[in-house]
This record gives sequence, structure tokens and C-alpha cells, in this order.
Amino acid sequence: MSKSLKIAIAVIVCLAVGYGAGMATQSSIETWYPTLIKPIFNPPNWLFAPVWTLLYVMMGVSAGLVWSKMEVVPLLVKKALWVFAIQLILNALWSFLFFGMCNPFLAFIEILLLWLMILETIKLFKPIDALASKLLIPYLLWVSFATLLNGSIWWLNR
Repeated sequence: MSKSLKIAIAVIVCLAVGYGAGMATQSSIETWYPTLIKPIFNPPNWLFAPVWTLLYVMMGVSAGLVWSKMEVVPLLVKKALWVFAIQLILNALWSFLFFGMCNPFLAFIEILLLWLMILETIKLFKPIDALASKLLIPYLLWVSFATLLNGSIWWLNR
């Protein structure tokens, strides 16, 4: 399988996870979420979809680049992609916890774990493909902001 095909598959998988997570948020975005007290730094709702779409594409490209090195360093790649898969599952789980279950506290605990798994993914990707590792930095930064936002929403609404 070519490098381009691996990247395309990884991007499609990441976008599909993002789409599924987005579906979990739809009803709460219009009903529960507007009732919450939010911090002054809460971005407008329209910003989340384009930012997450870009991040999912970058995540997919990153995973595809690492996957393309399977023949070179198979053990490192397998471990790195398993950790990537775990963080991707945690990414989707956050939407279900925060919006689906309307539970900012549980989502806050989970996003802390997600943040650690993203950091671990970056560390594991770096020796395999430096660009793949760098492509995940905006994701880590956005999840850092999301962690602060999630924690603030929980605190303001406890």
C-alpha cells in the first residue's frame, strides 16, 4: 500500500471519528449547552467544527506518515499506532461524556487522560517521523485549551 493511500485512510478514519463525536454533541448543543455558565474566554460555537476538522486531518496525516514507516521500524510503529488509537478513542469518548451524558466533571477527568495520551503519542511518533510528531502539536495545544475550558465550565456550574 502506498504512503499516500495510508495517509488517506488515516485521515478518513480520523474524520469519521470526529463525525461520530459531532453527532453525539448535536442535541446537547441546542438544548443543554446553552444553559451552562461559561467563562469569558469561551469561543463561539461556530469555531469548533472548522478547528476540529483541521485537527482531525492533521492527526490523520500524522498517523499515515507513521504507518508508512511500518516496514522500517515495525515494533515502534505498532506501539505508536496503538497509543494513537487509544487517544483517538478517548477523543471521541470526551464528546459522549460532556455532551451525551451532560457530565462536565467526568469529561474533565477524561480529558486529562486524553491530554497525557496525546503527549505520549507525540513522544512515540517523534523517533519514527519528526513531521508526524510536529503535526500533533496544534492538537495538544487545542486540547490544552479545551481542558481549561472544560474545567472552567465544570467549576462554574457545579
